[in-house]
Amino acid sequence: MTSTVVPGGHGRAVRVKSGQTVRVVNTHGTQVVDFWAIRADRPEIAMSMQHSRIPWRNLRPHPGDGMLDEERSTIMILTEDTSPGVHDTVIAACDPFRYAQLGAAPDHRSCCGNFTEALAELGVARKAAVPAPLNLFMNIPWDSEGNIEFLPTVSAAGDSVTFQAEVDLIVIASACPMDIVPINGPGGGKPVDVELIVE
Repeated sequence: MTSTVVPGGHGRAVRVKSGQTVRVVNTHGTQVVDFWAIRADRPEIAMSMQHSRIPWRNLRPHPGDGMLDEERSTIMILTEDTSPGVHDTVIAACDPFRYAQLGAAPDHRSCCGNFTEALAELGVARKAAVPAPLNLFMNIPWDSEGNIEFLPTVSAAGDSVTFQAEVDLIVIASACPMDIVPINGPGGGKPVDVELIVE
C-alpha cells in the first residue's frame, strides 16, 4: 500500500497497475477533488466523462460502473463509495480563465494547472488538452429544466471513493483550489488536503 497526500489547492499523480485499487479519501469532508485517469502506455488517452455517461445512463457514477476512455474501453471500475454519492461529471476543471472572470489574482492556482504540474513531476509529457474531470464530492444539483446550482459538498470527513484499475494507469487528483464559488464549503471554503491510497 502507498499513501499520497494531495495538499489543499494542489495536485498529485500516482501510477496504478492493472488490478490495483486507488482510494480517494476526503480527509476533512469539505474538499472537492478533480480526478482524472490516463493510460500509462498512451498518456494521450484519458478517462472520458462524456463516453462513460452512456453506459451509466446517469449523470453520476455508482458502484459497479465502468469508467470509459475516449476509445470507449473500460479502464477503471468504481468499486466502493462511502460518501453520499454526490459527484459531478458536467463542470470543467477550473483554469486561469475562470479565475480571471471571477476577479482572482493572476497567480491563483487551478485544477488545470495542477493536472499539468502533477504529470510533470512524474516526468510524463502529454500534448493533448486537459480532459474533463470526474469532480468527486462536487455538489452540482440540477432540476427538470436542466438548471444547475453550485453548492457546497455534502461529504463527511473520511468519506472515500475506490476504483479498480483495469489497465495500467496514471491517476491525477487535484484538491480543487476554488475559494470564491462556495463548492468547498460555505463562503468559498479553504482548500484542504485529501489522500490517495493505492493497494
